[in-house]
Amino acid sequence: MDEKDILMRCPNCKDKNLLPVFTKQGVVVDSCPVCKGIWFDKGEIYHFTKTPTYLKYSIEEALKNKKPSEKLSPRVEEPMVSITLFDTLCIEYCLKTGGLWLDGGELEKLPGIEAQKINITIDKKIGYAEEAKPEIDLQKYLSERQKLSAIEAGVLPLSNLILASTLTLVGLYGLLTIILILCVHFLGLAPYLALIIGISVAIFHFLSGPLFLDLYLSWLFKISWLKPHQVPENLRNFIERITKEKNMRFPKIGLIPDGSPQAFTYGHHPNNARIVISQGLIDLLNAEELEAVVAHEIGHAKHRDMLIMTLASLVPLILYYIYRSLISMRTKGRDRSAGARYLIAIVSYILYIISEYLVLWFSRIREYFADRFSGEVTGNPNALASALVKIGYGLSGQKPKEKKEAERRPQMEAIGALGIFDSRTAQSLAIAGFSPKSMGGEVNKDLLREAAKWDLWNPWALYYELHSTHPLIAKRLNKLSQQAVSLKKEPYIIFDQRKPESYWDEFFVDLLIRFLPLITIIIGIILFFPSLLINPLKFLSVLGMSFGFGYLINVLFSYATGSEFPEFSISGLLRKVKVSAVRPVPCTLRGRIIGRGIPGLIFSEDFVLQDDTGIIFLDYRQPLGIWEFFFGLLRAKNYINEDVEIVGWYRRAPVPFVELKTLRDSKGKLLRCYVYPVKLTVAIILIILGIIFVVL
Repeated sequence: MDEKDILMRCPNCKDKNLLPVFTKQGVVVDSCPVCKGIWFDKGEIYHFTKTPTYLKYSIEEALKNKKPSEKLSPRVEEPMVSITLFDTLCIEYCLKTGGLWLDGGELEKLPGIEAQKINITIDKKIGYAEEAKPEIDLQKYLSERQKLSAIEAGVLPLSNLILASTLTLVGLYGLLTIILILCVHFLGLAPYLALIIGISVAIFHFLSGPLFLDLYLSWLFKISWLKPHQVPENLRNFIERITKEKNMRFPKIGLIPDGSPQAFTYGHHPNNARIVISQGLIDLLNAEELEAVVAHEIGHAKHRDMLIMTLASLVPLILYYIYRSLISMRTKGRDRSAGARYLIAIVSYILYIISEYLVLWFSRIREYFADRFSGEVTGNPNALASALVKIGYGLSGQKPKEKKEAERRPQMEAIGALGIFDSRTAQSLAIAGFSPKSMGGEVNKDLLREAAKWDLWNPWALYYELHSTHPLIAKRLNKLSQQAVSLKKEPYIIFDQRKPESYWDEFFVDLLIRFLPLITIIIGIILFFPSLLINPLKFLSVLGMSFGFGYLINVLFSYATGSEFPEFSISGLLRKVKVSAVRPVPCTLRGRIIGRGIPGLIFSEDFVLQDDTGIIFLDYRQPLGIWEFFFGLLRAKNYINEDVEIVGWYRRAPVPFVELKTLRDSKGKLLRCYVYPVKLTVAIILIILGIIFVVL
């Protein structure tokens, strides 16, 4: 691929390519190292102003007096138009993409009060990132990191799978055994009953799991189970080769017709494995990438992950059951064992929490091994890496083929810890940022590095990974790149950018806002507890009022009250590092809805939106869950393949998504979500009622 097809050219220098440059606002922009001009993708400039409404109005007014310009848009290489902002700043605007070009030094010419409306601060310590190139110097990469040569280098070691599995299971069941022994010794629980409880739950959970999933998929998803001859020939030949080499039966293949990409596997053992993939996955990936994803799922089956994870996840379930049973136990007469019972209950709950995190860690380890298995059997770890990028970050060089609902072939969705991504976030995994069409289907590594910055830099990423069954995508890409090096191949990606700041200050602010309602209640209890005995009603009123104030601040912060909703592209949103579930970016997006949030689920109320730059998950929320259920069941299908304009709040937790405020279809029909006004109303009512009862 020629370099000119990847990098954008400077509108001034023309023979120079724009390079990513770091800003102290946590956003990366494209700038020319020679003339210092800056390019902003659609909506990107709104990251740099505290008055987006004013700036949006100024741009719209300036466009009324636009003039032709000879400068070519870096994105589409077509002439832009010249507009004047604030009567002094003459810039170029791309009518086709909505991007803006500012020549070097133009911002400095603004009068003081107007310059503050656009505050772009380049981080001088970091400056320009290394120029992106279609070819990576592998030997330079290895020598810079003092590694072995490509021939001698081995994959950075993962712990032995059998050893890790054995130690984890022994540790988990050791915790369970301690609790059962304490119950037998102090509470008189019959030893045989303790043993029966553990064995019965384990057997039932393992035996019923695949059957339950079969019924679940048949009832609630438009799944089709394919015969081997119905599987596309290249994929069928690949599966036959791998299963023959690994002494396995050909797995049962399921397909669900939906545009959202996903895959997962389940089954009792390697010879009755089910592998489910979505039509969106087939449309999105090329042949090698699809084979790599299927190989990842075969790896789960070969490693007996269904059995191992069932045994592992059983421990926290039993510990929690013991905790609940001991807490709720009632005895006749004097309860001499109460002290021991409550102590064991507390210990059980603590061990339950510990075991939950151990199981999640164990699941993440097994994901690395499934990735490793895919790289080994395909001989190309980069194929799986590319697939992970396209599925997990939504990065692709081409749009999925547009199809009408009736023309789609059957396909499927992701559930369970054995999916290609965390089942609890599977609905939001079709996300942010197709690269330009000019790239001919190849992933834009610059956009990938930008998407991965949140994974690598934002402290919230570590928080979410700790609670996830799957590792962060960037970490999986690093492992696969190391495996590629061991196979004497070029690594798929090198994440070598320097972090401009810590981002911990925003994290702690977000954390404070998230738990502020609880904090205000605790403060209220501490300050007004003496009044509980004197006036219980007033004490409860104070607590309600305290919670209301904390909740109000939480709502106002997490919904960015007072902010306008400027129009962005999906790739423009993706560049924002300082974003979380608590700290949103208000935005407007235009595009087409290509599928449901959970592919194939007949009552999935969420959507996947695609624009010219990427795909992103849309979170439809209402105050009552039953409201969402009936919308998904009865109305959501009407929006599939519709061109829409959505207004909402862009968040990341850990994958990018937009919480909907409104959705307008091509016919002008408006769909509203009422979570924000209801939350705001509840907070205000609590404050008002609290004040009334306190005064009375």
